[in-house]
Amino acid sequence: MELQPGREAVVRVAVATLWTSPEAVRPVDRPALTAGADILAWVSGLDTDQQVGDCVLSQLLLGERVLVSEVRPDGWARVVAVEQPAAKLDPRGYPGWLPTDQLTTVDPATRTDHPLVVDATVTGLHAEPSGPVVLPGVVVGTRLVPAGPARDGWRPVHVPGRAAPLWLLDDHLVPAPAASPAAEQALAVAQRLLDVAYIWGGLSAHGIDCSGLVHLAWRRFGVLLPRDADDQAVATTPLALGAERPGDLYFFARPGRKIHHIGIVTATPGDDGERRMLHACYRRRRVIEEPLPADRTATLVGAHRV
Repeated sequence: MELQPGREAVVRVAVATLWTSPEAVRPVDRPALTAGADILAWVSGLDTDQQVGDCVLSQLLLGERVLVSEVRPDGWARVVAVEQPAAKLDPRGYPGWLPTDQLTTVDPATRTDHPLVVDATVTGLHAEPSGPVVLPGVVVGTRLVPAGPARDGWRPVHVPGRAAPLWLLDDHLVPAPAASPAAEQALAVAQRLLDVAYIWGGLSAHGIDCSGLVHLAWRRFGVLLPRDADDQAVATTPLALGAERPGDLYFFARPGRKIHHIGIVTATPGDDGERRMLHACYRRRRVIEEPLPADRTATLVGAHRV
């Protein structure tokens, strides 16, 4: 079946990048636009200025649902990422553009109430147990539909756009959680992304931005926080400064401006007032853990809890 406006589709690549428009992409973005979507090669080819280009809106993971609103003959689809809340942009989810080659129609036979979640930071899907990798770069938080029981430490899964199941190591998967995580559990997922490159709009273990880090850490446990930092502030519970604990969130804004940055609290505030956080740092172009420097403290507008 072909993609049709008004119907849902699903992502068929490990990580798909959501663009502001087809005309906004740059020559350097070519690896991210193919039917294979080689995100690691794309990130590796970006210089520090290209890492923060405003042509990228977000990213979507294998199997993630979108609502198709337009299909162009040149191979692009306008979509709404329905699993990434963005109330100020569209009540249905985050709007943007994807290459049609990175989407496929929904197969009702592969729906399940008991999905599995990738818990490995990065893994690959294989043609058969111990066989060649045919879909590399699958990242933590990806939800997959089981295609049968594990066998010799390998698990078959349904993969969108493929007739035959693919296989991955069973210990790279966990059952989808039935309850919300403790804050420390989400922090532990985010800590595994230390030193990952900062990519504006990034939402994967190949490259990520500040709100993407928060979204992905909680998404691993089935909690769908909004995609952008200012919306994440609205969706979480404010705390009195000083009451924050590891796994809570810090929000930052300049006077009279909307929230522009978010970090995850990594330590109870010290008696000397020192605060620490893990965050995808625009300035350093990577995920770091650090005490809040003076300029960050000056723009700290609140601590929140998920």
